[in-house]
This record gives sequence, C-alpha cells and structure tokens, in this order.
Amino acid sequence: MTLYTHISSNIRKTWLLMSLFFVFIIALGWLFSYLFDAKEILVFAILLSVFSSFFSYWFSDKIVLAINRAKEIKKSDAPELYRLVENLCITAGLPLPKIYIIDEEAPNAFATGRDKNHAVIAVTRGLLEKLEKVELEGVLAHELSHIGNRDMLLQTIVVILAGIIAYLSNFFLRLNWRGGFRRRNDQGYAGLILMVFAFLALILAPIAATLIRLAISRKREFLADASAAMLTRYPEGLARALEKIATNQTPLKVASNATAHLYIANPFKGKQATDWLAKLFSTHPPIEERIKILKKMSL
Repeated sequence: MTLYTHISSNIRKTWLLMSLFFVFIIALGWLFSYLFDAKEILVFAILLSVFSSFFSYWFSDKIVLAINRAKEIKKSDAPELYRLVENLCITAGLPLPKIYIIDEEAPNAFATGRDKNHAVIAVTRGLLEKLEKVELEGVLAHELSHIGNRDMLLQTIVVILAGIIAYLSNFFLRLNWRGGFRRRNDQGYAGLILMVFAFLALILAPIAATLIRLAISRKREFLADASAAMLTRYPEGLARALEKIATNQTPLKVASNATAHLYIANPFKGKQATDWLAKLFSTHPPIEERIKILKKMSL
C-alpha cells in the first residue's frame, strides 16, 4: 500500500462512517418521534445541534488549552521548535499555528483550533526533551496533518452528534418513566413490538454513537500518520517517535477523557490504558499497528 492509497482509503472510510452517523441520527429521530408521538423532537434536536456547534466552533480550543494547562510561547523561547514548524508549514502550504507548551514530563502532543488560520499545536516539555530532531519533526507533521485535514472541525462535529444522542436518550427516557410523554398505542401488536424496539434504541443509542465517534477518531489518526509520512518523506521518524511515546510510562497528569482523543497517542498509562473497557472505548488505534504501517511505508 502506497502513501496515496492509504490516505484515499482512510478518507473513504471516514466519510462512510460519517454517513452512517447521520443515517443513524435520522433513524433514531424517527423512532423518538414515533415513540412519543411528537414531531417537534427533530426540530428540538436540530436547534440543539446548531447551538452546540456554534459554541464548540468558537470556544472549544480555548477550553481545551485551559484544561491541559498549555501556555503559549514565542520564537525566542524555543527557536529550534519554531524552525521545524515553520519549515513544515511551508512544505504543507499552511499558515504558522500558535505554539503552546504543556509543562509535563510525559511525551505527547495535540492540535486544536477551529480552522487552519486559527490553529494551535501544543507539545509537552517531555516531548522536546526525549525526541531526536527527525522524531520531533514526525510528530509535528502529524499534528499539522490534523490541521490540514480539518480533523479538529470533524472531531467537534462527531463529538457534538454523539453528545446530542446521549442527551436526548437520557432526557426522553427520564420523561417517559415519569409519564411526561404520551405513548402511541394505536398499532396493535406491531406497534407494541416497535415500541419495545424503540426503547432498546433509546438505551443503546448513546453506546452506538460513541463507538461510531471513536471509529472516526481512529481512522483520522491513521490518516494523519500517512499524511505526516508524505509531508516529511521519512515515515521512520514518526514511527520511532511513537515507539518512544508508547514505551514511556510517565502518566500525563493533565489528561482527561474529554481531551484524550486529541493527543497523538493515548495519554493514559498503566491500568488506565490496559483495562478492557478502556480498550473497547479507545480513541486511538493500537500504536503497534500504526508503527507497523509506518515502517512498511519506509520500504
């Protein structure tokens, strides 16, 4: 598999998952409307998604940076880091993003921002201390690829969609148990079966939405790896960086479930990373698989 076919494959799979997401939401909306005999549910969901999208689009980067205690630096603070980012931006045809440092020993990095003109790359102190130049370049190229591929906007969209599904499911289940909605009872046994199916959908919908969201997240990591390899023309650099990040067992103290998907590698270590539930709901593909693919690209 070449770099170009790997990128094309991941783009197709991502949009297939996105299409599945929207079909899932439409089907769920129809079930909600049928179950509660209220067509206003879809209107409410649309208004909620628009408001959430607007808020996330404008403020998500500031919230993420604050949660991770990232501090902006100038070129005089880290000239070598700035030079690497500037050279990669020239090659990729991207504006220079703001650069932030997280004062943590664990090596890791992430990108955020609403678009390429308002983008941010944040790296930990440990990343700068532990990686060689070609390895750091691979990590920075990966994060710039997220910016170039507009992954931050896509991730914001899918997080919002999954959150809305979870919110609506919980909201309508609570109201139903309290008798807050009138149920349909005019369809006989067929209607009863559909009612049971709708209730199961209400319960399982948040889990299904989360799994779809995580699948999209994992595909975008593969895509960013391939894009970074094409940008640097040296897949081995990113592969070596991922190996060092994976073998380092220092936990990232500022990491949380809300922001873990942004990092280049799972920021949780030890039991948090190996627990079966953590693996099931992992935001990242197995790092061994990513390294294996990158090394194949080097051949």
